[in-house]
Amino acid sequence: MYIPKHFEEVDKKKLVEFMREYNFAVIVSSAKKRYWATHIPFLITETGDDVILRAHMAKANPQWANFKNEEEILVIFQEPHSYISPSLYENPVSVPTWNYIAVHAYGIPKILPSLEDRIKMLEDSFKEFEPKFKEQWDTLPEDYKSDLLDGITAFEVRITRLDGKFKLSQNRSSGDRTRIIEKLDSSGEKVKQDIAKFMKQ
Repeated sequence: MYIPKHFEEVDKKKLVEFMREYNFAVIVSSAKKRYWATHIPFLITETGDDVILRAHMAKANPQWANFKNEEEILVIFQEPHSYISPSLYENPVSVPTWNYIAVHAYGIPKILPSLEDRIKMLEDSFKEFEPKFKEQWDTLPEDYKSDLLDGITAFEVRITRLDGKFKLSQNRSSGDRTRIIEKLDSSGEKVKQDIAKFMKQ
């Protein structure tokens, strides 16, 4: 990812917070002279200085079977974004642009092979996304749950590098930024209001 210095974000805490808030990401890997990409939600945990991503995908998905030992994969977290009109700039000699946030997480994937790993993955996902569902999960037929668990592969990615790009008009004047924030805030669209929120921060 190309990151000009004024858009670079290196604060690890800020990057991890962003990944937690926008945790539906794309995992990208290469194998057999092609790229594989899967869109899935991730659980993000910190152990000491390590940041670990955990997820699962369908066993029928060939991507996980092509993970290689000690070969990095890429997980892309990206959510709020917005078109920025040059009409908001003081200088009329300007062109449109796009404000957005993206975090690229690189790491080594590791398959979690046991049934216990897969159960923990699902139950931790319930806690994260819908805690009350655990009650319903416990009442589901055992053969249904067994088939479901047999059909997924759980894995984790220990992050080796984080690249963050927060393109939020940092290269514009304070007047330009104020007008952009006001325009996005008044749009009534959540994705634009989210960009305004990050610009204020």
